Amino acid sequence: MTSSLKTERLLLRPFRQGDLDRMSELMADPGFMRFSLGVYCRDQTEEFLQKVIGWDNRGIPSLFAVILNQTRDLLGYCGFYHPEGFEDTEIGYRLDPRFWNKGFATEAARAVRDCGFSEWKLDRLISLIHPENVASRRVAEKNGMTPERETTFKGFPTQVFAISREQWLAQSDA
Repeated sequence: MTSSLKTERLLLRPFRQGDLDRMSELMADPGFMRFSLGVYCRDQTEEFLQKVIGWDNRGIPSLFAVILNQTRDLLGYCGFYHPEGFEDTEIGYRLDPRFWNKGFATEAARAVRDCGFSEWKLDRLISLIHPENVASRRVAEKNGMTPERETTFKGFPTQVFAISREQWLAQSDA
């Protein structure tokens, strides 16, 4: 449905097979993969990319490659994820640690949120965040999400942040 999203500093575009080398570098980086099940080898990264590209090809909301407009560098991903055991679509994001604390994750997550509600007509979006991941929590809060509950996801304590279409519309009108 959505081919690409543009923000002031970023291009969010569908992943393609040519992204494998760069994503393999990122997913082998412990900083990039912090708060996950660990770093990925190239084969795991390729499997991940095939899943994401497959969603996109089937018209299912998917993750976007986050590209810095200024340099055309692939910084990581932001977009829609479908976590096992949850009915809601997640906004997920991971960026190259060299680009943390510059507002890129918030900028990308807001564009994805707006796309989810305006183009995909989703009723609710969530973000699943490890309690110690303060930076990710800040991104979710800046994205209008509020903590809803705590759960366990993939063996980790997880906070579920959420925003509904109605909340988003009310924030848009304010």
